[in-house]
Amino acid sequence: MLRVSLFGYGKTTKALAKKYPNAIFYDDKCTKPFKDENGFKVKPSSDFNPKYSDLEVPSPGIPPSNPLIQKARNLISEYDVFADSAPLCVWISGTNGKTTTTQMMQHLLQERGSQAGGNIGTPLGELDLEASLWILETSSFTTHYTNRAAPNIYVLLPITPDHLSWHGDMSEYVSAKLKPITMMREGEIAIIPEAYKDVKTAAHVISYKDERDLASCFEIDINRVNFKGAFLMDALLAMAIEKILFDHIDYEKINSFVIDPHRQEELRDRSGRLWVNDTKATNLDAAIVALRRYKEQHVHLILGGDDKGVDLSELFRFLQNCDVQIYNIGSNKERLSDLAREYGIAYTICENLVDAVKKIDKNLKEDEVALLSPAAASLDEFTSYAHRGDVFKNSVREL
Repeated sequence: MLRVSLFGYGKTTKALAKKYPNAIFYDDKCTKPFKDENGFKVKPSSDFNPKYSDLEVPSPGIPPSNPLIQKARNLISEYDVFADSAPLCVWISGTNGKTTTTQMMQHLLQERGSQAGGNIGTPLGELDLEASLWILETSSFTTHYTNRAAPNIYVLLPITPDHLSWHGDMSEYVSAKLKPITMMREGEIAIIPEAYKDVKTAAHVISYKDERDLASCFEIDINRVNFKGAFLMDALLAMAIEKILFDHIDYEKINSFVIDPHRQEELRDRSGRLWVNDTKATNLDAAIVALRRYKEQHVHLILGGDDKGVDLSELFRFLQNCDVQIYNIGSNKERLSDLAREYGIAYTICENLVDAVKKIDKNLKEDEVALLSPAAASLDEFTSYAHRGDVFKNSVREL
């Protein structure tokens, strides 16, 4: 019987355990071996011995530097597990917009039997193998570890710096994003930014410069799509897949999609002043997109958290051309303050997010905007980006 080791005791690996009933979990947080409620053994990572393992599948977020990964001899990804059994697959990747694009695509295609999963929250082990289509939000962590599986259609949003502490540098991050294209076969389709149009692949490549170029390529009337800003690209890519698969464009259906909270979510305080919850902006490009939306107004911008080792100079060069004051929070607040001084940006160091809201409250005028767009991950002080957004919204409501 195949001896299977699952690295990390989380949602992804727990779902895979259904496929491998004799699997053993190894987890960094486990200090003493135990059996879970389903009878599976869970052991400390230090107990893993590659001599007694025929197959290793990691949780996607475990970095290559982790000792478990270093010791593994038969490592495959969650996607590789289903390489031979998955239905038709669309993978969505890129730096920003993956989740919304995946959700929009599922919104358009669910009546045709599609299921959405991957990084969006439902692991592959919980998806129906009899579904007509899998729509998978796909992280660079997953593609880094994937060596057999490849999508039938690959949708790639623009790539900007993110997760560099995990990948090591920008070139490795880009390589992980482009890797699925290099593994695709003749007859399969990759929709990718023009910057990567020369990547070597047997697939048919459709490259795009921007939203208008994408709309023109798929004969979509951009004026009939209600979404603007960052969400327009997401909508067009979702519509492109319906066009490819079913030669159909449904403006009414796409316009009925409701965007999740925490992305440029607007709310008003008791005085009618505008506050924007963009907590999901966990990298500098997402923050720049939000700032462009409010470029005509003075912005009180909350920045900070775990910046994942990214060079933030590009963000501060952009801020030099904005009417902005920043309020620095999180584990990188001192670094942000140093950059603010270097680039001549007005700044305030805050104790935490709640303190930032209170400080902005004293300065915010009726025609200005208070924007939480942190350009950083949240786990330094919060359980998730959603937790950070909820704290922000609750603090505004309590003013």
